[in-house]
Amino acid sequence: MRCPFCGNDETQVKDSRSTEDNAAIRRRRSCSGCGARFTTFERVQIRELIVAKKSGRKVAFEREKLERSIKLALRKRPIDEDRIELLINGIVRQLESLGESEVKTEQIGRLIMKGLENLDSVAYVRYASVYKDFREAKDFEKFVEQIADPIE
Repeated sequence: MRCPFCGNDETQVKDSRSTEDNAAIRRRRSCSGCGARFTTFERVQIRELIVAKKSGRKVAFEREKLERSIKLALRKRPIDEDRIELLINGIVRQLESLGESEVKTEQIGRLIMKGLENLDSVAYVRYASVYKDFREAKDFEKFVEQIADPIE
């Protein structure tokens, strides 16, 4: 594993532990070149996923993009990192278990919306504003009314 600080190829694993949901292994590493310490995660990848964009373009699924969008919606919210990681892992597992190597952006968006709805209502509305392409304040109002009154 290359050191992210100095680029040295010689690093040592100091400690290995399973994550809380046993979906990954967390490794604490130390660089023999500069002495820096850093953490890596090792995850099982069931299959290579391809994301079909609305434009028709197809790109490789990137867990980091999923993580960034979820963390952006949850920015400055009082949600524990472990719960965020569980949400991300759960979404990735659901996508991998669909049985298809190609997933649409809409499927990913729906899974994120469902997960955020159960985790944090503010993050849910934030994500929905981008996912549903809100253009003005009344779009927010309508959406929040639907959440408050789910009968409609």
